[in-house]
Amino acid sequence: MDRRFTGAATGVPVAEAVSGPTTHDIHWAGERRSAIAIAFLLFTALFAVDAGLGGLDVTRGIVWTGLAGLIFVILLPRRVSVEPGLLSARGLLVSDAVRTDSLVSVRWSDGSAQRMVLRDSDGNQVEIDPNVLVRNPAMWSRLDTDTRTSLQRGTLLRGTTVLRQLAERLDRETAHTVFKLSGLH
Repeated sequence: MDRRFTGAATGVPVAEAVSGPTTHDIHWAGERRSAIAIAFLLFTALFAVDAGLGGLDVTRGIVWTGLAGLIFVILLPRRVSVEPGLLSARGLLVSDAVRTDSLVSVRWSDGSAQRMVLRDSDGNQVEIDPNVLVRNPAMWSRLDTDTRTSLQRGTLLRGTTVLRQLAERLDRETAHTVFKLSGLH
């Protein structure tokens, strides 16, 4: 399922261009546990109510299991990781990645949930929740460094406003945390 990338902007295959530590979303495991817990609680509640009312049979048990599985799939967030030159997001069935050192555009997606869409010069696209970057300063730092590389190379044509808005949000969150920890808030 993984894609193989070559860097159009650099002419170097991603596997050769990428070196350095990989930074993962530190909150992903907790969100996965929450998705499992909610799906299990829903399954247990449906199963118990149906059994208590005497209506439980094999067909209904399969439906409740399927419904709990569907809820799990919906609630399970994509696992986002950033390493030098590459941002990837893995779901249950799909894995997407973009070269962050050759970004072409960064934009907010339309919809009820705020998403940031990154597209690289090879045409690859990743859609992530910007809260992942807000909660993980190391990921933001790596992405910020790579987007500066994209700007220097001249590949990032659209998206500096989005990146500036995200940087301002991160600065606000950091200041709020500092004030809260110091007792000034």
